[in-house]
Amino acid sequence: MGAAKKIERIAVLGSGTMGPGIAQTFAMGGHEITMWTRSEATREKAEKNLRDSIATFAEEGLLHQDQIEGVYGRVAFKPTVEEAVRGADFVMETIVENQDAKIQLYKEVDACIGDDVILASNTSGLNVFELAPPRRLKQMVIAHWYAPPQLIPLVEIVKSEEAPDSYAVATAGLLEKCGKTPVLMKKFIRGYIANRLQMCLNQEVFYLLDNDFCTPEDIDKAVKASFIPRAVVLGLCKRADFGGLDMTANNYKNKSYTLPPQVDMPAVLARHIEKGELGLKSGKGFYDYTGVDKQALLAKRDKQLFEIFKIAKKFMDDPV
Repeated sequence: MGAAKKIERIAVLGSGTMGPGIAQTFAMGGHEITMWTRSEATREKAEKNLRDSIATFAEEGLLHQDQIEGVYGRVAFKPTVEEAVRGADFVMETIVENQDAKIQLYKEVDACIGDDVILASNTSGLNVFELAPPRRLKQMVIAHWYAPPQLIPLVEIVKSEEAPDSYAVATAGLLEKCGKTPVLMKKFIRGYIANRLQMCLNQEVFYLLDNDFCTPEDIDKAVKASFIPRAVVLGLCKRADFGGLDMTANNYKNKSYTLPPQVDMPAVLARHIEKGELGLKSGKGFYDYTGVDKQALLAKRDKQLFEIFKIAKKFMDDPV
């Protein structure tokens, strides 16, 4: 299969956190989607989330009201993996990050697909190229989305060593057609790009909190009022160009920054976990969400994400 292969029918396997948003994205791009999940309860929740999200896109002016039913109607739920992947040109696996579960699913998919189907995974932390049947590696790519997938533009793509470049190119073309911003990576590394950068930030965040340099509110205020909005315009590497690479080099020479020491688990994070304070899902984390309408808060988050990514797209379409 070459990059010019036409991808029409797509199977999305998994209807939990990521599946519905990914299916919506493909459906809005004009594709026919079949979805599969093991649980009837998950399917019902996914159908509701899908319909609600499509309606929100219409409210935000990204869909016409008369397009809602057409987009929703392009997504069909199937009771078995075999039925879901039947006739698919592209299979997108989005199930839980559990090694055994993925191995089992790949065995089921292996028995049902032809040799010209792209098999993609949304895995964030596993090397699925070590888990899939060896004969399918020539068809495999990772297409790593970010939550909520229907809103966040980025999808990081990396192919297996056995797969041709055309599979990664075809995947990127599909995603671009659906309005996403794909990034083609040269080779696989755990965490890809954005997650690795976020983990570096997290290491510093927890060092500052563990040693009582500031509060969570201080950190959030500082980043929202400085380099995060600047990065929307310049990114990270171009920001270094604008500041002068000699200045960046001098920061290294002068040892103006030293990395915090590695720890097995940040103390402040461990304390929250021990108390069952898991964030919004439990009602308390770094912030207290007691008495907060969670659905209303998530809706407000999504509306603000719509606005910021509209601005980001404008700048990306006309970069400095």
